[in-house]
Amino acid sequence: MKQLLSFLNMEFLVKDDALKNWRMILFVSFLALLIISSGHLADRKIFQIAQLNNELKEMKSQFVEKRAYLMELKMESRVTESLREKGIKPAKTPPLRLVIESKEQ
Repeated sequence: MKQLLSFLNMEFLVKDDALKNWRMILFVSFLALLIISSGHLADRKIFQIAQLNNELKEMKSQFVEKRAYLMELKMESRVTESLREKGIKPAKTPPLRLVIESKEQ
């Protein structure tokens, strides 16, 4: 009982040889603070990675959407339709192919 009262009164921190106890308490407190801050930094990184993954998914879906729209615009029927509005019609005869023979030396 006497030891319990001694501990509760914190006599081990005020005695003559209490310096070694204070060093250990400060060291353990420093380690606890280090562990807590490390955990918070890890949590912050996890949230940042999750946010970046969401942005990446959104950008991928936008890319697919824009690519599909571009493919639709590049279709021959769309091009001829938009040119017909401007008064340009497709040619009835195919273009001539010119073949140039070069003299090799």
